[in-house]
Amino acid sequence: MGYADAYKDCEWVDFETLESFMKDSLKGVGIPEKDAEIISEVLITSDKRGIDSHGIGRLKPIYIDRIDAGIMNPVTEITVVRDRKTTAVLDGNNGMGHVVSKTAMQMAIDKAKAHGMGMVAVRNSTHYGIAGYYALMAIENGMIGMTGTNARPSIAPTFGVENMLGTNPLTVGFPTDEDFPFVLDCATSVSQRGKIEVYGRAGKSVPPGWVIGADGKTRTDTQQILIDLTKGKAALAPLGGLGEETGGYKGYGYAAIVEVLSAALQGGSYLKALNGFDADGNRIPYPLGHFFIAIDPEEFLGLDEFKKTAGNIMRDLRNSKKAPGQERIYTAGEKEWLAWQYRKEHGCPVPKTLQDQMDELKKRFNMNYTFPWE
Repeated sequence: MGYADAYKDCEWVDFETLESFMKDSLKGVGIPEKDAEIISEVLITSDKRGIDSHGIGRLKPIYIDRIDAGIMNPVTEITVVRDRKTTAVLDGNNGMGHVVSKTAMQMAIDKAKAHGMGMVAVRNSTHYGIAGYYALMAIENGMIGMTGTNARPSIAPTFGVENMLGTNPLTVGFPTDEDFPFVLDCATSVSQRGKIEVYGRAGKSVPPGWVIGADGKTRTDTQQILIDLTKGKAALAPLGGLGEETGGYKGYGYAAIVEVLSAALQGGSYLKALNGFDADGNRIPYPLGHFFIAIDPEEFLGLDEFKKTAGNIMRDLRNSKKAPGQERIYTAGEKEWLAWQYRKEHGCPVPKTLQDQMDELKKRFNMNYTFPWE
């Protein structure tokens, strides 16, 4: 199946229109224009890189609906809790995660330019979009970028069935001497809720091994899983899978590392305090924590030397012996770059469920857009 064939049931929308639509929708719920530009830029970066779980698909259900519900502040007030030479702590005051996170990563980059390394921790934030965006910020400045965030409980500990940890991505990116950088941006679970939502929009069953039920057995009933994940009746398997035989304890351990770095450095919330409901079942904010690290290779043996060696490693990996029947080996960030090579000419694929959401927002905010499906 070709790349376009995988999206044969979608309509394609150019990125300029899509980004403008998202910005205007965000302004419609009270987000200041400058902040709306940041948020729409983060979201469109996801769609450009082929990460359909975190782009336009997040606009209404994660951001606009939560603002409507009163559990996310459209105006982001950033408080500097502590600021040192190489470190800082920020408070996002339940504002838009993208806004405080871009500020935090830029602070880390500035500290790295001055001192070789910088790290900024954030508390009381909200969903910050595609983690890779912040790693790319560092890469664009010739640096190594790292970030992580906790999230509402989704992952069960190894040998457990209760959702305790978030999908907690541990994201790393660095420049190479190739056309694209290395960016590893993935959850510490076998898969994340966003991908399950993509399966749900497509009417597909979740693959076995992704989700565990309260009885300890794997589940594949996508729509009910999405409901039960929020009720604690289902949990995601950690990276490596269920139990220890396939290394599930590794994903569990990495998720725990991200949880600690997203809470302990900044005095933030963690585990069940992020489930989004109070004792009476009412919706409340998700006070998420993040961390951002920037490292300047110039402070070691220089950026060019770093990029050359990093590129050599990537090329050696891709040129290694392939498994029978496989045409190529990829390195992290390559598929996203390939997606962009196609999408920059064709736009973003929008399935019917998202078309309906966009039509709803267009009507609600009285916006003058004409989409391909009209």
